[in-house]
Amino acid sequence: GGLILFAIFSLVMDVFKIGYYSSFYSCLSAIKIIYPIVQAIFVIVQTYFLWVSAKDCIHVHLNVTRCGLMLTLTTNLAVWMSAVTDESVHKAHSKLKKNMTEEIFRWLLKDRSQRVGMRSSSVEECNCNSQICQIFKNGYFWLYPFNIEYSLFASAMVYVMWKNVGRFIDHHSHHIQRLKFRLFRRTFFVGIMLGLIILVSGLGVLILYEVQVNSSTESSKKSQALTMYYIFNIVCLSLMSVVCIGGSIIYRFDKRDMDRHKNPTRTLDVALLMGAALGQYAISYYSIVAIVASTPRDTMSALNLTYALLMIAQHTFQNVFIIEGLHRQPP
Repeated sequence: GGLILFAIFSLVMDVFKIGYYSSFYSCLSAIKIIYPIVQAIFVIVQTYFLWVSAKDCIHVHLNVTRCGLMLTLTTNLAVWMSAVTDESVHKAHSKLKKNMTEEIFRWLLKDRSQRVGMRSSSVEECNCNSQICQIFKNGYFWLYPFNIEYSLFASAMVYVMWKNVGRFIDHHSHHIQRLKFRLFRRTFFVGIMLGLIILVSGLGVLILYEVQVNSSTESSKKSQALTMYYIFNIVCLSLMSVVCIGGSIIYRFDKRDMDRHKNPTRTLDVALLMGAALGQYAISYYSIVAIVASTPRDTMSALNLTYALLMIAQHTFQNVFIIEGLHRQPP
């Protein structure tokens, strides 16, 4: 389900890219328009393949199957690196254009076009001036994260399929537990409502923060937006840390045994969980070092320091809680 969701947004992104590049196709290489078309076909074929075959454990043509799956995996990683690079270049150009006058930016584009052998007159032709072109450009830029997540999602699923090639499963060693989900039973409803409230509140705070920071020229309003942003995140991280600690304590009173059997899916889940946390740990660590080394120390620095420390604590408690849950036997 998650794969299909990200695939749909990736296809929408490809449509926007095709529309954007088609706006000035006369001065672009044909590969620029062909690439999103081929990528859209790849997304459709791969999504169908994973939907049909994700649970298969192949026992014929093992070497060919492993080779094909690894080729698919590396293709997804290449698409992921390409998307991250394109997004970074787009952000760099946006910052450059924002911090320079229009004449200097146009001169830099003209100088670059002459160095790469493009006609000087094509600089004007390649400018995205129409409203439809701007919609396509902004649209595919905001959809880049979905394409990045799709590539990572598909890579993880293909890796599990690759690990399952030739694997035998003892169907008697694990008891299949059917989860019975009842919306209004016990605390399910309360948990869903609290989660939705936090989600909607987070979106509202993010929108207010973006609007006030980007549109307002007064430093006081920007300071208020930052304060609101940090306080909201500090409260959310504190609640999440308390909940994860409570869940880990409840596990101590659980009489179920730990599942020590080899499981490629669970192993990958733990590795991705810890790998993703390392990035956030590094960001928080550098933030703490920068805050401690900077002067003067004001309220904003205190909020930023608290936020960085809570981010480390929350990720630690959450990872412990999730990993313990993944190794629990069914009831």
